[in-house]
Amino acid sequence: MISPNDVLKGKILVVDDQRASVVLLERTLRRAGYSAVSSTTEPRMVRELHVVHRYDLIVLDLMMPKMNGFEVMESLMEVEANGYLPVLAVTAQPDHKLRALKCGARDFVSKPFELPEVLMRVRNLLEVRLLHQAALLHAATLEALALHDPLTGLPNRRLLTDRMMVALANARRNKGAMAVVFIDLDGFKAVNTTLGHAAGDALLKMVAQRLVESLREVDTAARLGGDEFVVTLANVGGIEDAALVTQKLIEAVSRPYDLDGRKVTVTASAGIAVCPEHGADPGVLMNLADLALYEAKRRGRNCYRIAQLIPPSATG
Repeated sequence: MISPNDVLKGKILVVDDQRASVVLLERTLRRAGYSAVSSTTEPRMVRELHVVHRYDLIVLDLMMPKMNGFEVMESLMEVEANGYLPVLAVTAQPDHKLRALKCGARDFVSKPFELPEVLMRVRNLLEVRLLHQAALLHAATLEALALHDPLTGLPNRRLLTDRMMVALANARRNKGAMAVVFIDLDGFKAVNTTLGHAAGDALLKMVAQRLVESLREVDTAARLGGDEFVVTLANVGGIEDAALVTQKLIEAVSRPYDLDGRKVTVTASAGIAVCPEHGADPGVLMNLADLALYEAKRRGRNCYRIAQLIPPSATG
């Protein structure tokens, strides 16, 4: 919810080449309780000022000699990615009102000012602007939740698949390689059993952080659920390169953890599949890396195994 106090904190810029008009509007707004009011008599500065300060409302005179308000709105449209111009147009010309709205202004007020009307329109537009920003933030939050694991913040399976497709496309284009690494914690269930699920969740967060810190920006660490993680390695030199990185990841994950003063150690097992050696299909690579992980578990854990090559007859 947008409160009256939120509205009064909205950032306002007054733009008019007439200093007397600027002083009048600034004084009126401040007396009404608005605490973040600034102004300029240089319309050419508006775009740069908005880039820096991101005003919630720009009270813009349309008729100025150096650069008119329509040109100012055109320049603002270049820096408003979503096309929303937080502009209250000010004009003494009735025929300019419709044109201002067509150019992106949210509302208009006539000169000479009727100050109660100015205050009403300023308040209404600030409420709309703040609601619009809140809606964008909510949408971004929902999108992030849809693409990320809520516990660790790592990409989930959906975002992992997208990243993997990009890495595979780059590998094909550059005639290079990429790898998929399945990682599973050894002994995680014992942590949940002896220390509780809160401690287990804290441990998963620490594991996620170590994986991220051990990778390059072009790589991706994702959590599929439970204590199961998947890493995609972009632009690797081949199987040996992927194996070296995987061993480093296992060593990073296997260092002791401090959980509320208690020293806890878990190890990790991993399975590796590499494109193009093991195929170029995301599902195939995931399945082969998963099978290799279980082979590592069967061989004693705290190690990695490389996927078996698919016989040519099995690929069709």
